[in-house]
Amino acid sequence: MQKVFVSERRLSSKSRNLNGSARLENPEASYHGKVNGTMPIELTLALRGPPLPDFNGKPLSGLSQKQLNNRFGASKSDAALVSKVMRDFGFEIQNVNLGARSIGIKGTVAQATEAFQPSLAMYKNEDQGVFRDRTGGYHVPPELEGIVSAVIGLSQRRIIRPKRVAKDQNRLADILPAATPADIEKIYDFPKGTAAGQKIAIAEFGGGYIASDLRAYCKKFGLHMPDVKTVSVNSPAYTWSQMKKLPRATREQELLCADEVMLDTEIIAGLCPHAKIKIYFATFDQKGFVDLLNKVIADRPVVLSISWGVTEDASDWSSVARNAINERLALAAAHGITVCVSSGDDGAGDGRRGKKARVDFPASSPYVLSVGGTQIGGRNGKLEEVTWWFTPGTRAGGGASTGGGVSSIFDRPKWQNVRIKSGNRGAKNGRVVPDVAALAEGPRYSYVLFGKTERGAGTSASAPVWAALIARVNQKLPKAKRQRFLTPLLYRKLTNGKSLGSAVCNDITVGNNRTEPPGFGYRAKLGYDSVTGWGSPNGKALLKKLGGLT
Repeated sequence: MQKVFVSERRLSSKSRNLNGSARLENPEASYHGKVNGTMPIELTLALRGPPLPDFNGKPLSGLSQKQLNNRFGASKSDAALVSKVMRDFGFEIQNVNLGARSIGIKGTVAQATEAFQPSLAMYKNEDQGVFRDRTGGYHVPPELEGIVSAVIGLSQRRIIRPKRVAKDQNRLADILPAATPADIEKIYDFPKGTAAGQKIAIAEFGGGYIASDLRAYCKKFGLHMPDVKTVSVNSPAYTWSQMKKLPRATREQELLCADEVMLDTEIIAGLCPHAKIKIYFATFDQKGFVDLLNKVIADRPVVLSISWGVTEDASDWSSVARNAINERLALAAAHGITVCVSSGDDGAGDGRRGKKARVDFPASSPYVLSVGGTQIGGRNGKLEEVTWWFTPGTRAGGGASTGGGVSSIFDRPKWQNVRIKSGNRGAKNGRVVPDVAALAEGPRYSYVLFGKTERGAGTSASAPVWAALIARVNQKLPKAKRQRFLTPLLYRKLTNGKSLGSAVCNDITVGNNRTEPPGFGYRAKLGYDSVTGWGSPNGKALLKKLGGLT
């Protein structure tokens, strides 16, 4: 394809830095050299669209995929103009997704540099090896200002990480047997069913799916083997045999991620053995996240489970990319997809140094169901469900406490009518997380990995439990009450004046998520709190209340 060049004078005189596109240097990487201009590059352009719902009124329901795309998607005229301009720069248009407000393009680094003027270079660190990254902001062509809201994919910097804890055991995990699917059903009073016909999505950013492990898991617990399909978004969906043949460094990284994949998948499969499960594999950068959400929105499952995240105000984010992800979470919510996200495993500080309370993203998005963690604890000689928290210094690594707190990025939605103050002095009235919780620690979850029975833990186990419950409940609801974004409904007032969340959850009143040092955090209390939200689920109560909610 012949490239039509745009003059340097035109670009420099009219093109302006896109507000919010700035990105700081990665302190964990060192400069490795210039970027070869002939290097291929794939980008996702986020487009403007109509205002998204705030979910303060009645939830959207009964709308077809086409109706939702027409109501909230990008316009054909915007997409046509963007496509023309990108072709003028020599890019190939890979896909146009009006419903997800996105256009995928493919070209070279030289073409991307001319069109968007980023400061690109090659960097290196132990985590990723050599990769392309950028610092500072970037531009969009003048005729696309106000139409293109973000250019995703210029950088390959890793941004998203699994919410997992170390495998070291604790006394309760040693005393109590690991939880089985039947245990979870009993503890949380799941309604009878197998989630037959329900579409469940799982987001993964690395690793692979080991079918033999799932078969062994299902055989171990006498379960039906569910319909599981893998979707390669922009990253390989490795099989077990493929992972074993990878170079050593790559293999170790992918096997670590496969641990997460199998824990997520087996928890959901064990509770929803007749569901249709899709595992989406994407790169662990901002582009991977956006592209994965675009795919999920198009497939429209009832629920998406995400056990990955990173501190919402981390310098790794560019605000336009974070906004692009949040906008797609809003689109998912508009399509009736409840996105269940782990709230984090590092307490009120989210594993960051300093004296500031922080929360995890995407758990802090107003368009997800943020899921915190609990554990079985002892008090007055009895075992009960309490906040997941370890005495500081007793863990050999990994997370130690459920994430929770108040966002410094996202405003508190009107439907979240709770009185929780930020742990940071003078902070704004931000979105509070989590919304709910489930077991994250002792007795841990039984699952099969690489042919061996393991114990899984962390809020990365809590999120798929809620995802499975939502699918089970959705199967039993009347047709008119299905496929609804759950989170704002939990804060809806019932006729008795209480919130739905208090009627369908087991209130967790013991514990905290204090981070030490320096010792700040939040405490569990009666009713909603920023440690375990409304609490752990009561499945039958959830089904009954949602069935009667208009």
